[in-house]
Formats: sequence, C-alpha cells, structure tokens
Amino acid sequence: MKYNQLGNTDLNISELSFGTWAIGGAWGKLDDREALKALDKAMDAGVNFFDTADVYGDGRSEELLAKSVKGKASIQIATKFCRSADIHDPRTYSMESVRAFCENSLRRLDREAIDMYQIHCPPMEILKEGSVFEVLERLKEEGKIRYYGVSVETVEEGIFCLEHTKASSLQVIFNLLRQKPLEKLFPMAMKKKVGILARVPLASGLLTGKFTKDTTFESDDHRSFNRNGEAFNVGETFGGLTFEKGVELSDGLNWIEKERGNRTRAAIKWILQQEEVSSVIPGFRSVKQVEDNLKALNAKEFSPEELQTLKDFYEKEVHSHIRGAY
Repeated sequence: MKYNQLGNTDLNISELSFGTWAIGGAWGKLDDREALKALDKAMDAGVNFFDTADVYGDGRSEELLAKSVKGKASIQIATKFCRSADIHDPRTYSMESVRAFCENSLRRLDREAIDMYQIHCPPMEILKEGSVFEVLERLKEEGKIRYYGVSVETVEEGIFCLEHTKASSLQVIFNLLRQKPLEKLFPMAMKKKVGILARVPLASGLLTGKFTKDTTFESDDHRSFNRNGEAFNVGETFGGLTFEKGVELSDGLNWIEKERGNRTRAAIKWILQQEEVSSVIPGFRSVKQVEDNLKALNAKEFSPEELQTLKDFYEKEVHSHIRGAY
C-alpha cells in the first residue's frame, strides 16, 4: 500500500481507501456483520482512511465505522454534512446548524475530532456566499475538526473552491467514463496543494463489467430510484450516463481487463495512475468486493499508449452522453 499526503494537511492516507455509502443504505440489501468484516479486511490490508456522511443510512455508516475502528487511532475518517437539511437554505450552513451536524457525527463516530469534514455537494450559491467556510474555520479552531473540504458535483464548483476558499480537499466524481476533471481541475488542485478524493470510481458498478442492459436493481437502490436524477444529482448514479448507454460503453472497454484480472481492478488501476489523485474511494458491501478492489494495487499499469487510447475513447465516445452539469 502506498500512502499519499492529502493536500496541504498532515494526513497521510492510503492510495486506495473506501467509501461507506453502500453499507449505510440506498444500494439494496444490507448486512452489518458482512460490512464489519469487510472493514476489518480493508484495515488489515493497510487501508487507513474511510469516507462517510451523516446521511448514509441516517448515520448508520458512521456508527458501523465507529464499531470497526474502535481503539485504532491510526485510522482517519472523513465525513460530510448538510444534506440532512435543505441544502439551498442558508440557515443549514449557520454556526448553530453546522455545529449540531458536527457534534452528532462525532457522537456516532465516537471521536473527539473529525479528520476531514466535508460540505456535502452544496449548491454554487452557497459556495459563493461563503459564510460556511467561516463556520468551518471556527470549528477547526475549537478542535472539533482537523481539516475541511468540499464534495462537489461539477468542475466549475471545484475550481471556485480552489480559487476562493481554504478547503484542503475536493471530492469529485472521477472514473474512466468521467474524465473531465483531468483537463483543468486536477492540475490546478495539484498546484494549490489541495487533495483529490476520487468517488464513484466504478460508475456505480458499470465498470465492473457485471451488468447487461437487462440487469435490474432493488427499489431501495439509487441505481433504480435515481436513475434519471429523481432524488439527487444524476451524476451520482452511473456517472450521469443512461444505464443502457453506460453498459454499452463499459463493454467497449473490455480490453482493459487483459493481464489485469478483471474490469474492476483495471478501472481502479487507471485512477491510481493519476498523480493528482490522493486516494480513490470505491464503495463496498462485502469482503469479496474489498478483496477484489485491493487487487487493483498490484494490477498491470497502463502504458502511455493505452492511456492515450482511453483519453480518446472518453472524448469521442463518452463525453457527449453524460447528462447534467458536470
């Protein structure tokens, strides 16, 4: 396992970490015992960073993390806030509200401080208004949080944060079918020493190669109820692609599996090769998924020629099919 400094912080985090949305809810059936075993498997392999949010299962993910990391001071946790309230209401970002969000997360996580506290995909108008960053600075001074960052939906939002805030990290949607951040956002983040957390690395499972156009999902799975952005930003589900088109495009990438085991490992390996990325944070629901993702660490690297082929594929075949602002 390789460890990277997260932006300008003193957090050295595993290059492959894990997000915990799937073990909290909105991804179908849950099994807490399996989730805890999977967390243990990840930590045994050297993973020292986990990303969560207060709305993942209404705190369920944070509570599971607390059980798993109890007594393990070396494990660093990032969580997020604001989406349990009206994200467009300025009062959601007031000192009173954010302090309450933070203290509730601290209680569920059973920690004295949050290593990385992130605003959870706020609207641009909130970022521009800016007072939430003053609130976060205050919580940092009080020792409730060590650092803060922003989880963004679009490159424009990310660039704004880089230019106008002191955020130490940006969390962005980034995968083989969503390469836009490479053009401007990543180089700027590296120059400004802001860490990058790559979420939705497998495009909600499209890049596992396990789906066909006839695959169906349970009603409580966001890949069913948010397929067209009905519940939240469409980019969070299949990276903004329609499911059918996403399956077609993913199948067009089956060649990346050669000498890399499978498409999952190949897709994660591609992200690991992007020097601007501090850590890639795939989701998981089982020990098997954690083990498979970990095998990406030792997968064959892509050659310069292959990297160019993947860039060309995105620009010519994928980019125009992505829906929503990104």
